[in-house]
Amino acid sequence: MGMLSETAAAGERRPQSGAAGAGPFRYCFNTSTIQGQKVPLVKEIEIAGQAGYDAIEPWMGEIDRYVEEGGSLADLNKRIKDAGLTVESAIGFFEWIVDDDARRTKGLEQARRDMDRLAQIGARRVAAPPIGAHEAAKTGEKEIDLLAAAERYRALLDVGKQAGVVPQVEVWGFSRTLSRLGQAALVAVESGHADACILADVYHLHKGGSPASGLRLLEGARMHVFHVNDYPAAPPPAAISDADRVYPGDGVAPLADIFRTLRDIGFRGHLSLELFNRDYWKQDALAVARTGLEKTKTAVKNALA
Repeated sequence: MGMLSETAAAGERRPQSGAAGAGPFRYCFNTSTIQGQKVPLVKEIEIAGQAGYDAIEPWMGEIDRYVEEGGSLADLNKRIKDAGLTVESAIGFFEWIVDDDARRTKGLEQARRDMDRLAQIGARRVAAPPIGAHEAAKTGEKEIDLLAAAERYRALLDVGKQAGVVPQVEVWGFSRTLSRLGQAALVAVESGHADACILADVYHLHKGGSPASGLRLLEGARMHVFHVNDYPAAPPPAAISDADRVYPGDGVAPLADIFRTLRDIGFRGHLSLELFNRDYWKQDALAVARTGLEKTKTAVKNALA
């Protein structure tokens, strides 16, 4: 069956990052971290398994490309399982939150299609960022009413319920809408849906100006995935970009406080490494994946010691 099964046949065993001594969390690999190496999705799965992650967080664009090139979702599901991984989340972009009824209807149709594909590879969740409403200040559109957003999130959750994939309302620090943790929390709470949950991110909390201490007001069980990374002291939040993200522990983010808070509020989900660093994209993909996991686990260990 190709490289994965050949490696397994050779007797190689991948390390178990969720084993005893690794802390209360498990570890996930967001494929954006090696996006610049332009590694095929099948190879990304192999890399995540070899590096020792528990799960992988792919992007819908690469799943669609895999299918368009003749790939089988059933085979992809098997490859993920053979690598010892789960798909705890995925990154999708469907316009579920916008005011325009036609665009929102089309967005829910896309969400349904995306979730169907995700369910076929065993995915449990998908990110639900405020795509389409994130540049309202530039386009002249009015800011989205958060109570209306809560109703729309509930509609999206209903689509997810049918598909068996849970959409996570995502904080986007650079966005006009849902730039802050409190806004995402309001949308999740007011949706009134049993599956409502939040997808937060170290970088986006900083970019959007949300204090990390706000996490203490949330129930850890209502967050299943948390994006981890770090950022330098400069540039400031207004100018910092995704490309400035660095490995956990290599910047100035209050990671110790964040990891202790996540532990204390009962978060037992996956820390998903999500980076867009152009320098890392020039390096060997497996080396980047391994370094990212090592540094994440070290940061967790230091925080919880």
